[in-house]
Parts: sequence; C-alpha cells; structure tokens
Amino acid sequence: MRRLIGFLLLLISIRLHAQKRGQEEIDSLIKAVLSEKSDTERVRILHDISSDYRIINPDSGISYGLQALALANDIKWGKGIALGYSTIGNNYQYKSDYPNAFDYDLKALKKFEETGDKRGMANSLRSIATVYQYEKNYPKALEYNLNALKIFEQNGDKDGLSSNLSNLGIFYFSQGDYDKAIEYDLRALKISEEIGNHNGIAIQMCNIGDAYMHKKDYKKALEYDSKALKAFEEQGDKYSTAIAMGNTGEAYLAIAKDTGSKSRSSKTETLRLAINYLTNAIEASRKIKQLDNIIEFSQYLSDAYLLAGNYKEALASYRQYSTMNDSVYSSANDFRIKQTEHQHDLELKDRDLKLAQLAVAKNKNEKVFLIAGIALLLLVIIIVLRNSNIQKKNNQLLTKEKKRSDDLLLNILPAEVAEELKETGAAAAKYFDNVTVMFTDFVDFTKAGEKMSPQQLVDELHACFVAFDDIIRSHNIEKIKTVGDAYLAVSGLPIADPEHAATMVDAALEISAFMKERKQRLGSNTFEVRIGIHSGNVVAGIVGAIKFAYDIWGDTVNTAARMEEHGEAGKVNISQTTYELVKDEFSCVYRGEIGAKNKGVLKMYFAS
Repeated sequence: MRRLIGFLLLLISIRLHAQKRGQEEIDSLIKAVLSEKSDTERVRILHDISSDYRIINPDSGISYGLQALALANDIKWGKGIALGYSTIGNNYQYKSDYPNAFDYDLKALKKFEETGDKRGMANSLRSIATVYQYEKNYPKALEYNLNALKIFEQNGDKDGLSSNLSNLGIFYFSQGDYDKAIEYDLRALKISEEIGNHNGIAIQMCNIGDAYMHKKDYKKALEYDSKALKAFEEQGDKYSTAIAMGNTGEAYLAIAKDTGSKSRSSKTETLRLAINYLTNAIEASRKIKQLDNIIEFSQYLSDAYLLAGNYKEALASYRQYSTMNDSVYSSANDFRIKQTEHQHDLELKDRDLKLAQLAVAKNKNEKVFLIAGIALLLLVIIIVLRNSNIQKKNNQLLTKEKKRSDDLLLNILPAEVAEELKETGAAAAKYFDNVTVMFTDFVDFTKAGEKMSPQQLVDELHACFVAFDDIIRSHNIEKIKTVGDAYLAVSGLPIADPEHAATMVDAALEISAFMKERKQRLGSNTFEVRIGIHSGNVVAGIVGAIKFAYDIWGDTVNTAARMEEHGEAGKVNISQTTYELVKDEFSCVYRGEIGAKNKGVLKMYFAS
C-alpha cells in the first residue's frame, strides 16, 4: 500500500502545514522577508520558506535555508543557526541525499544542545533516526527515535510526541512487526484526538489500516481505511484522499488474492470493489497531478484486472503504469530530439543562404550560369543512362535494409512474437504459467556514479549489461528490458522450459561471479550487483504503439522485484517458490521470514 506515513518520516505536522500553505503562502513569505526589518524575524521567515519549499522544490528550500543560516551567523543568533542547519538537512532528506542530510542534522543537534532548545534537539534526533532508517541501520534508527521520544515526554510536547510515536510505528512496520507498529500508531492516534489534530488522526488511522492489512486482518484494515478516507474527504485534502482511496482498493485486492479469506463478499464482488476504488484513486491523483500515485495504483489495477481474467484491461492499465514510469526517460529523449531538430533547422538555413548566394553569383555571370546549365544537362543524361544500374543497386539495398530491419526486430522481440507481428500487424498478449523472473540492480548506483564522469558511467553500465546479455543468451533466457540501472529477464517463455528455475539461478550466479571479479579489478570504477528471483505466472505482450517493447507483468514480476530489494550485494536472493524448484540442484541458505513492501512476510533464501 502507499503509506502516507512514508512521506512523513520528517516532521509530520510541519509537512501537513506546508501542504496547506503551498506556493501562494511561500510567495507571501518572500514578500514579508523583503519588508521585515528585524534580522531575527527575517531568519525565522527564511526558515519557514525553506521548510515549505522542501515538498515543492527541495533545491529552492536548500537555497533559502542557506540564506537563513548565513544571516543567523552574521547576527550570531544560536537558535537561528540551529534552525538553518535543521531545515537544510530536512530538504536534503526530501532529495534523498542522506549523507548531506545527516551532516546538517548533526550540526543542528549540536547547536540546539548548545542553546538548550529541547524541542529542537528532539526534532534533530528524529531526523537523524530517519536517515538511519533510510540507510537500513535499524538499531541506530531505533536508538535515536527513542531518545527523541524521551525528550518529548519530559517536555510534555504532545504534538511532537504524536509525531515521534508515528515514526516509531514506521520503524516497526519496516521490520515486519505489525503488532508493535499498531501499538505505537494507536498511542499516536490517542494523543492526536486529545489535542484535536484532525490531520494526524486521519493519517494514523490510515497507517493502522495498512498494518492490519499486512496482518491479513482485512476487516480491521477496511474499518480504519474507510474512516481515514472519510476524514480526508471532510478536510478537503485531495492528496491524502487519493491515497486513502488507493489503499482501500489495494486492501480489497489483497482479500481477493487471499483464497483463505473469510470475507463476506464473493471474490468477484471483492475484485469489483478493488477495481472501483483503484480507478477512482487514479482519477483523483490525475486531477492533482500526482504521478507517483498514478504509477503505483495503475500497477495494482493491472493486477486486479489480471486476477479477474480481464486481460485486455490488465494490459491497458499496465501500459499506463509502464508509460508513466518511463516518462523521465521519454522527457530526456524529447529534449535530445528537439536539439537535433534545432540543429537540422540551422543546417537548412545555412544551406538556403549558400544557395541564394550562388544564385546571385550566377546572375552576375551569365557565362558561368550557361556552363552550369550545360553541366546539369549532361548530369541528367548520365543519370538516365545509368538508371537501370541504379535501380538494380537500389533493389540490392532494399533487400539488405529488409534484412537489417528483420534483425533489429528480432533484437527487440522474441522470434515467435516478431513473426506474428510481421504477419498480422499485431501480437496478442499471452499467459505463461511456469516461468522464472530475475531482477538485478546495482547497489548505491547514484553514489558510485558521483565518482565517475557521465561518459564513464554510461560506458561502465554498457559494459556490464553487454556481459549480462551474453550470459542470459547462452542460457536461452529472454531479456525483457533495462530501466536505469535495473535489468529484467525471464526464463521459460515464449517457449516453455521445464528447467526454467534452475536455468535462471545458474545464469544469476554467473552474473554475480562476473560482477565480483570486475569489482576486484576496477574497484570504485564499477558496481556491486543485487539479484532477486521468483517463479510463477506472468502475462507477456507488446506495450505501446510506437517504440513498442515486449514486456511482462503480474504478481510474479512484483515479487521478483521485492526479492531484489531485500537481497544483499553479490548474492542471489530467491523466493520460497523458486527454492522448491531448485533445492536439489543448488546450495541454498534459509534467511527466514522477511517483511516486503505490499507483500507481507516472505520466506527468502540465498542460492549459491
């Protein structure tokens, strides 16, 4: 589910305040800072602008935070300096730049301690806990959260206490301890009700519903989801309403998938409700231009249609998900196309100018013009005489280009799909029951890329993916696509392979070994790879009308992605399903039950 609390890892109450204020309030604050004569008040206003900008544009938030910090240093105002460090760190968190966020949060904590500002200290401790949690250092995250909680309790700061309890709910949810998550969220809810924090009440009910869904207590999940949805609608919070709608739809989808569920509704009715809520959530998100919501809910809507047996709508929903998910790459391509078109226009203008100059010169010199005419006539005669030879060569070129076109099509699509596309002009989506899906992803790709030039980064990524291509080709595995630094492949389609799981694990181990050897040779000039594998069923087909691509979708793909997310560098993480298929052929180490986003607790193994 798309958890609201996932966006509130920083200061929940401030975040909600900023959502309400928006650009209009920011513009008002900017005018205020220009007219304000008190330096300390100007620091406070610059801090507020920075805090508000972190949701809209973190880069602008950092800029205003630096202005607040510089002014606070000039007037030697300790609390203002601490506020400057704090808001800059929070903006870096929204940029997912955790090293810088951690650095500024530590500076803020030290300054708040010097000034004796207990609330500031608690907020800084909580922000540092957030960074540790993003970096998966859970012991440190818990330590800093509990330290912050202690200060809020000592000061009787109920607003801060409610927010911090919610953060602890996040922590335990991420660990798969849903009972603890519910315990802390209920404590936070009780305080929000005491102080009349309606936004906090709605958010905490939404999060409690999410935890109950992962516990598979769907009655409780829907009870809290419906209350949260009603509360957000009453508050006119369109952003949170869209998320609550989507969460409700995902809960109904989970009920439909759980064959052992005791839901009163039939599977058909449950899927109808799931499709209805998810469709409304997508439409609501589209109105407020929340791309992330549309992408996630479209993926779940595709799963719902797939489970209902409506493959046409499942494909349409997946196309929407795929198209929007790749929009960042499309935007970059559009920019390059515009640059190319602009260059072409310049070349055409330059050519026209030269032709005009040539025409003037010819008009001035009749003799030159006559000679040029005669030369042109001779050229026409030569062209006519050689026409038959040219036609023959053209036919040869056409044959050659046709072969190149066919080869290119085979490079994009499986042979069977390419043949169907050439014969009929279309290729129907097909259901495959026994396949194995592999996801790979480079660990800390962004950090590694910062140490390389753009060209070095692209060259290294290309070298790695070419090696991956060679390995999967040697095992007759179908490559699906690469997205950024992620690589997706599937074994067992379009031609069935009874050894699909073992074949994929074998290839994955080769990829892992290749990257380990490359890391030993190149060090920081290459990457470490994380690999996840799951077996099951998928639907495969062509996505898009132009620049089309052969793609796969379904719950198997989502689970393989979760295997990759919860793997480790240099290791092949496989699911229980895949383990049962390969346990007699590979050495596998049981990792235990691990909580995975939107999947609940999954059994995982390292294969070697």
